Amino acid sequence: MASQPPPQAEHISLVGPTAADLEATARLESLLREEGLYVTDEETAVREEVLRDLRGVVDRWVKRLTRQRGYPDGMVDQATALVLPFGSYRLGVHGRGSDIDALVVGPSYVDRDRDFFFVLAGTLAETAGVTELQPVPSAHVPVINMRFHGVQVDLLYARVCLPVVPGDLDLSDRSVLRGLDLATVRSLNGVRVADEILRLVPDAGAFRTTLRCVKHWAKARGVYSNVAGFLGGVGWAILVARVCQLYPNAVPSMLLPRFFRIFAQWRWPNPVLLRAIEHDDGKLGLHLPVWDPRRNPRDRTHLMPIVTPVYPCMNSGYNVSQATLRVITEHLGVGDAVCQGIVKAGGAGGWGELFRPFHFFDEYKSYLQVDATALGGEVDHREWKGWVESRLRLLSARVEADTSGKLLCHLHPQAYAAEPHERPCKSSFFVGLSKPKQRRRRPAVAAAQQKQKQLFDLRATMEGFTQEVYTYEYWRTGMELKVAHVSRKDLPSYVARQLRSGGHQLKRKRVDDESCSSSPSDGSDDPRSSSSSADIKRPAA
Repeated sequence: MASQPPPQAEHISLVGPTAADLEATARLESLLREEGLYVTDEETAVREEVLRDLRGVVDRWVKRLTRQRGYPDGMVDQATALVLPFGSYRLGVHGRGSDIDALVVGPSYVDRDRDFFFVLAGTLAETAGVTELQPVPSAHVPVINMRFHGVQVDLLYARVCLPVVPGDLDLSDRSVLRGLDLATVRSLNGVRVADEILRLVPDAGAFRTTLRCVKHWAKARGVYSNVAGFLGGVGWAILVARVCQLYPNAVPSMLLPRFFRIFAQWRWPNPVLLRAIEHDDGKLGLHLPVWDPRRNPRDRTHLMPIVTPVYPCMNSGYNVSQATLRVITEHLGVGDAVCQGIVKAGGAGGWGELFRPFHFFDEYKSYLQVDATALGGEVDHREWKGWVESRLRLLSARVEADTSGKLLCHLHPQAYAAEPHERPCKSSFFVGLSKPKQRRRRPAVAAAQQKQKQLFDLRATMEGFTQEVYTYEYWRTGMELKVAHVSRKDLPSYVARQLRSGGHQLKRKRVDDESCSSSPSDGSDDPRSSSSSADIKRPAA
């Protein structure tokens, strides 16, 4: 099997499934159902109710704005906005507890800054069933986060250059992008990319099952998070779609091993493309930025380009860093080894081994603990936690740069919350620390290196990261950040309790375990004698 087929290759093999492959696929799908990856009829009804109620709120909002702007009654009657789900829901791979990504498409006179983030957000705040409302206008893709009837909803807005939005508006038509800013184009592309992926795969059913498997694996291994610098749903979907294109007649039990074999060996930063990159032909005068390293020097710095298949093409893996790319590649290699074992066994079983969780807190001896604390209550806490989470990948990059790659970072994308009764509200994130694996050396050399244990002073690194986080535009008094070095045995009790409640027992190592220290290498007897935390409180404005 080719480790990296050329982007223009239409397929590698047209071989279809054997009876054994079909049987293996049936076992794989049965396992997915046992794991609860398919929604129940009751959950489907709840999501449909959420979308129906949301459409009602949005429809009344647009009609009210139309009337306030002085438009005639006839136009008020026609005024509406579309509410279009995208992401996993539109792709048909959403599962139990998954959120709904939805796009509101409104007319030209309804703007995002005031009408969406102020007026609609205020209306939603007063709507029965809406909780945890949090507008994030400064995000890369501006969004309103909320829970509606208990379902997490991420709501985006796009204003198109039409006085009335038709119910059958074709978002695949490039002309819909005319006159739009880049944030609006990004918002529209959620729907456009999902539809194009489904159009480009040869078998939507095989694609969906394989993508469910890959997403389940990525979440179990802790490499599913665009914010943390790994890959989000769109990135994983494009990778799976590419494999489906290369093996158009394969079923999921065939596609899954090929997925891991191809991308465990992929030579990044060669891009993954579902179709050729398209540029503006000049007729519409769009001139939107398109990912293309041949024309844009900045795009050459991207480490894991996974390119969306609609104009303007974008890199869905733009957040990937050296640290997260290394972690993703390592886990893909593990997945490849497991799948090859299953294939050698004739696909007779063992799929559960592929989805075995990665026990992050058993893997490392030293960690950076990042505590996001808010004195102002739950609303401030959610906002501050989200901002800190979006910056964490920069901490990993700083550590590896400041230690010249002699200390490696693995960011864990999950947040651990302190006990609910504790005040102030606090959430903790963790970054695993390790040293690069060394080539095997002679025993005498290895013993000498063991005596010369290398220590790292990360205080300046942690302080620099903390000060950078405090540049948050919407910072308020009471939002605090603390970064500290901790060993495995010193992890907070609430982390251990949450791990136990999830069925994982944290392994406690001996106190004399060797670990990376964030203290200065000053020759002191106690390598932890100096402060190894950065607890900087931003002064009140």
